[in-house]
Amino acid sequence: MKALAINGSPRKGGNTEILLGKVLEPIAAAGHQTEIAQVGGTDIRGCTGCGACGVHKNRRCAIEDAFNPVFAKMIEADAIVIGSPTYFGDLTPETKALIDRAGRVGRANGGLLRRKVGAAVAAVRRGGAVHVVDSINHLFLSNQMIVPGSTYWNFGMGMEAGDVLKDAEGLANMRDLGEQIAWLFELMARHG
Repeated sequence: MKALAINGSPRKGGNTEILLGKVLEPIAAAGHQTEIAQVGGTDIRGCTGCGACGVHKNRRCAIEDAFNPVFAKMIEADAIVIGSPTYFGDLTPETKALIDRAGRVGRANGGLLRRKVGAAVAAVRRGGAVHVVDSINHLFLSNQMIVPGSTYWNFGMGMEAGDVLKDAEGLANMRDLGEQIAWLFELMARHG
């Protein structure tokens, strides 16, 4: 099985990517494929509501930018972990564009995300991370995805790149989240 983590931070190698990597570690250790895709800092745009995805039903958005290659990976994945830093108590614009368009294209094409595992991760300096996690979860829940719980909200605290490595509780939560996803993979494999 495959887990795809999507980094909504424009800072490659920053706290969000570190947290996503920590989620993927136990999944990889259980023998599953893992990958991190980048949307933060790309040319991804928001949904225009044109409806072309519902007309063409070709598993693509009509807007040609960073979205379609990442969405193709989402379709192939069994689990999708989306991470965003917290910008003024909310998602990055790139993360918002991804979730809006993935939700629309997935639903317009017969439920492409249905029954996949979905997990949200946020990096935060101080406040607003729960809102980020909640916003990402709206994509998962409205697309009939399986959202695993963990020991606490899925966020890690830190300002400068690498600061989240000092947040022992946040790192333990990321590890537990990855273990939950690996466990769900076992159940999914047994029950088809």
